[in-house]
Amino acid sequence: MTGRSILLTVLSFGLVACETEVKPPRVGVAAPAIGLVANDGSKVQLEDYRGQWVVLYFCPQDFSTGCTMQARNFQQDIEKYRARNAVILGVSMDDRATHARFSRSQGLEFKLLADTDGMVSTSYGSIRGAGNSRFSRRNTFVIDPTGMISRYFLNVNPSTHSDAVLSELSRSQGMDPGRQRLTPDKFIGG
Repeated sequence: MTGRSILLTVLSFGLVACETEVKPPRVGVAAPAIGLVANDGSKVQLEDYRGQWVVLYFCPQDFSTGCTMQARNFQQDIEKYRARNAVILGVSMDDRATHARFSRSQGLEFKLLADTDGMVSTSYGSIRGAGNSRFSRRNTFVIDPTGMISRYFLNVNPSTHSDAVLSELSRSQGMDPGRQRLTPDKFIGG
């Protein structure tokens, strides 16, 4: 083997090792724990919301077009979520100060969580990239009042996503008896 082929082998192995993809948790299992700082400086843990539905959404970056649209749509529908006993928690790898600026600029009434090391995004199979070029994937998890994953949405469309989540919450809560319930092994795409 030449020096060049050894270098290429090492580089390609390194890229594969860094780009290992973690699968999202399955429907029906306990949601991975979170312990993150929110835009308002408070420490947020998933256990804080026992007894409520949690819409945990991951977003690549504050102030980007897609994340702004997605946050605005969740905010626009906030009363509908409250009527369903649901809270919204946004997660990205942005820091607390960036989340605070973004939240103020958009008038958000829900918390944005700073996952600066990407550990929570990784535990939810919602991390993309390698090294310093990592960010959260646009995925959402609906967590039931007992802390179990009820449904998840992968690679969502930020312009229509809030409607899809509200529809799923209605079905999961039995508020829409005319529609067929999804089986636990299916997921909703955005």
